[in-house]
Amino acid sequence: MEIDVMKMAEKLVALRGEKKQDEVAEELGISRSALCMYETGRRVPRDPLKARIAKYYQKSIPFIFFNEKEHETCTNK
Repeated sequence: MEIDVMKMAEKLVALRGEKKQDEVAEELGISRSALCMYETGRRVPRDPLKARIAKYYQKSIPFIFFNEKEHETCTNK
């Protein structure tokens, strides 16, 4: 799977909503400048941080970072 950094950035901004970058960055344990880079598509977080971000926003890693639909399920046929 490839990450579409611009879609990732858009989702991160949308998920943050009205919260300030400083607040979210502090709660994630990262700098505001790092969060800013993720939200502008200039950097992609490493896997452990992807997991923390997904948990923080209560979304899946594929939904935020790999542009998959939310609540997509697999079925065995």
